[in-house]
Amino acid sequence: MYRSKSTVSDFCFIGIMAAVTAVMAQISIPMPMGVPMTMQTFAVTLAGIILGSRRGALSMLVYLLIGVVGVPVFSNFTGGLPSLVGPTGGFLVSFPIMAYLIGLGIEFKNRLLFVLLLILGTLSNYVIGVLFYAGITACVLPFIPTAVLKAILASILGIQVKQRISLALQTSQNH
Repeated sequence: MYRSKSTVSDFCFIGIMAAVTAVMAQISIPMPMGVPMTMQTFAVTLAGIILGSRRGALSMLVYLLIGVVGVPVFSNFTGGLPSLVGPTGGFLVSFPIMAYLIGLGIEFKNRLLFVLLLILGTLSNYVIGVLFYAGITACVLPFIPTAVLKAILASILGIQVKQRISLALQTSQNH
């Protein structure tokens, strides 16, 4: 019979760190450009250090899942899928990776590797978050209204032109 290595205490610690992250998310300072400075990453780092790679990452996945279903656990008491697909979603999505890398660093029991993976975990948060933010805000959001308008106008004009060309071709074939 298969026995899981997870224990009740593992699940409790995973849940506690997800809850700590939700609380720390509410310590938020609004910043220009729409990305608030929060204490979430502090909690993510704690999760990796206290729980290790696997359980730390799982605690952040639990946190994200709770938020995605609509519980207002993200900064400024927000929740739902739009939080993950909006401009700051990349920062949130990076949390399991960040916790995993930091947790992996603590598991090696080598200070240099810990410091390197702590830096790498923190950088993963910024790289994923900034790339996502830049991609959404600079590449997508500004163009959505005009893309919809262009599609509507091109459809109206295209259908009219196509009908006229078809009519002109029928007329020329009849003469």
